[in-house]
Amino acid sequence: MTPADYQFLQKLLKDRSGLDLSADKQYLIESRLLPLARKFGLPGIGELTQRIKTGAEDIARQVVEAMTTNETFFFRDGIPFDHLCETILPALRRARAGRRALRIWSAACSSGQEPYSIAMCLKEYGLDFSGWHIEIVATDLAQGVLEKSKAGIFSQFEVQRGLPIQLLVKYFQQVGDMWQINADIRAMVQFKQLNLLHDISHLGVFDVVFCRNVLIYFDQDTKSMMFKRLAKATASDGYLMLGAAETVVGLTDAFRPVPDRRGLYSPTAASIVPGDATRVRSFSPLAR
Repeated sequence: MTPADYQFLQKLLKDRSGLDLSADKQYLIESRLLPLARKFGLPGIGELTQRIKTGAEDIARQVVEAMTTNETFFFRDGIPFDHLCETILPALRRARAGRRALRIWSAACSSGQEPYSIAMCLKEYGLDFSGWHIEIVATDLAQGVLEKSKAGIFSQFEVQRGLPIQLLVKYFQQVGDMWQINADIRAMVQFKQLNLLHDISHLGVFDVVFCRNVLIYFDQDTKSMMFKRLAKATASDGYLMLGAAETVVGLTDAFRPVPDRRGLYSPTAASIVPGDATRVRSFSPLAR
């Protein structure tokens, strides 16, 4: 791969996905795109790049998807789902008691483990949300992972990563050597293709936004732009969940940290009302 090829791919990825690759990430390009080049019968990345330059849009799309498909697993990092069960849901159950409806967005959902983890948290709440209209919207740039997400079929390795055994038994059925999440959980999640760099206003406003381990790949200007859009997509008394390595500090005044809840933020105009953690911890899926 020549320096010119790398610079071309850097620009392609920045323009189409926001991915900001530094000059020392050539190894990452090679590890992810060499298999794609072989898939198209091409000897290397240079030839792959040339095909894109001559208008091969399908190859360009698959290059972006290959570079932006990130690792995920059930209940990843644990703490965000403790926050969901112990802080967010109790507060919103009180705040939304009149309309009895919740909207939750899982941005950059990859192969679906995050939105399905959210759905299982809500199921574990039982009668507390009985009769409520609950909408979980899960979006990703890559169409391929969305198809996998909709099917809800995971390997033994995937279900062993982060998923408590009691939830595997309760919410999955074994299909050969794979596991499929139950139809009632799958029905709770709507999967949609979405590029976060494009307009997101058509999605509407959400009570909870999970946007984790996404912004770390963007430059500062793109992060600031994304926070403006996320602020418009989050209810004034809603919540934003970021990844452990992400923060709003120095990038936006639209959100502020929720005290003692790492990674959790609320719109600046909101008055923070923590949930009753003692009452709900007994049925948190990840209760320690």
